[in-house]
Amino acid sequence: MSIPTPTQGLAPQLDPYALAADLSGKHLIGGRLVASASGKTFDVINPAKGEVMGRAAFGEAADVDAAVAAAVEAGMMWKALPARERGRLVAECGRLLTAHTEELARLVALETGKALRTESRVEAGVLADAFTFYGGLGGELKGETVPFNPKMLTLTVREPLGVVGAIIPWNVPMMLMALKIAPALVAGNTVVVKSAEEAPFAVLRACQIMAQVLPAGVLNILSGFGPECGAPLVAHPKVAKVTFTGSVETGRIVSRTAADKLIPVTLELGGKSPMIVMGDADLNQAVAGAITGMRFTRQGQSCTAASRIFVHDSLHDAFVTALKAKVDAMVMGDPLDETTDIGTIVSPQQFDRVQGYIAEGKRTPGATAHECSALPTEAGLAKGLYVRPVIFTGMTNDSRLAREEIFGPVTCVIRFTDYEDVINQANDSEFGLAATIWTRDLKTALDATQRLQAGLVQVNQNLVVQPNLSYGGVKSSGLGKEATLEAMLEHFTHKKTIMLNMA
Repeated sequence: MSIPTPTQGLAPQLDPYALAADLSGKHLIGGRLVASASGKTFDVINPAKGEVMGRAAFGEAADVDAAVAAAVEAGMMWKALPARERGRLVAECGRLLTAHTEELARLVALETGKALRTESRVEAGVLADAFTFYGGLGGELKGETVPFNPKMLTLTVREPLGVVGAIIPWNVPMMLMALKIAPALVAGNTVVVKSAEEAPFAVLRACQIMAQVLPAGVLNILSGFGPECGAPLVAHPKVAKVTFTGSVETGRIVSRTAADKLIPVTLELGGKSPMIVMGDADLNQAVAGAITGMRFTRQGQSCTAASRIFVHDSLHDAFVTALKAKVDAMVMGDPLDETTDIGTIVSPQQFDRVQGYIAEGKRTPGATAHECSALPTEAGLAKGLYVRPVIFTGMTNDSRLAREEIFGPVTCVIRFTDYEDVINQANDSEFGLAATIWTRDLKTALDATQRLQAGLVQVNQNLVVQPNLSYGGVKSSGLGKEATLEAMLEHFTHKKTIMLNMA
């Protein structure tokens, strides 16, 4: 099997509708775009206009078998390559993806409803950066020498696991795909991706671009639904590792199947991230952090969304007033319009779910719903899945809106007076993905970072996930970390001990 010569054969296509048409009905298996074994497809909806933008290949067990077979065949050659050579090819993927950033941004905006300027271009940039970052880590797949016995040479080596099954979500599909497959590839594994049914095209295009430099079969991607495509991938006897991002309920199913096979699994399952604003916090900084942290530009469709904001009584009213004013000023509209700040909810099912939570919140005694921004008035967007962001006050931490992951533009601002009490409230959740503390007091900041039960804790900022920042939660938020060298070593290799008797 030969390694393709790096090429720019695929020219950027800036018309996302034309690109979706070109990719319709296709998987990427063995380096080629192919139809599903059954020939079946399913509609992919543009959530901004309620129109069909393309038809994705309907993946089933036969397609999983074909993709895994291609990955197994490519695996022997791929793992035999020097690790730095694998890294060079993965870094070359990053270079090609950089050249296609704008087309990928426009395509993911079309299928997910995420605003191009505020969200989709950022994600496309992180996609390329992740491959560049991991491409430089090939030389770090090191073993150790062990002083076991002077008459024996004892050492360890890192070896790939085999075929990795990667199941990705729809909210940031390109970025989360990159954080799974880039380290897996550099470590010497081959990969089969199952995309989210709501957002199959941008990730398929990204894999098609990378297939220009990766050997055939090293990276494969299928589209389809969980029961028909995801479940056969997880259960496949030749899949040696599963990495999954999605709901807690599905994560438990994936974990049980992996446990039956006795294979490792990495799970990122969401959160209900607390944001604590102390009385001495910089008000303007905290409000800006809430805008970023709540991911309003993504309609709150983020597992790290700051959907529980605890604000000290002395700042509460001013904070709510300032936050509402900032969100009111944000423009909701066509995701492909450069003036748009906020796009749409991804699907009718998610739209109904979010609206149900909002309606329940409005019925809650003592709660007030502060609806923000304004729905677009353009006729072409009348069928779009637009939801006005809502800031709830008067809600308690034991309400359903404060306990369950809504995955929409809904946050609860909860008043507090006592520091010990607010730490306890913040930790009173089944989730433990992310948390922030806003204060000018160093002692309070350090104490909170130690006591908050979350995998990622930030002080006076709310940055999004990026390569080289360890990412992953505790409790029901998942198992394992992503985005770092350690993640590549611990999740995509196993350590073999070798002993040579020299007596």
